[in-house]
Amino acid sequence: MPTAIILLKVDHRKVTGTAEKLLDIPDVTEVYSISGRYDLLVMIKCDSVDKIETLVTDQLLRTEGIVDSETMFAFRSYDKREGGRAVQVD
Repeated sequence: MPTAIILLKVDHRKVTGTAEKLLDIPDVTEVYSISGRYDLLVMIKCDSVDKIETLVTDQLLRTEGIVDSETMFAFRSYDKREGGRAVQVD
């Protein structure tokens, strides 16, 4: 399943509210508050890369409080639940 990892810089006064709004977007599976250059990490998993592109540009990045973003796509997952084996994500 195609997976996107999005790092977000957020207005520090709006981190919690922004995270809560992001969880309302279909196919957003997880939102993490993180340390470092970014404030939130968002995971999206859905049927196609095209759908991810639409979700990111038409919904996610229009969420109030987001200042900057970086989007990455996962090629493979190495998951302990899979015995450490590589799992295709497409």
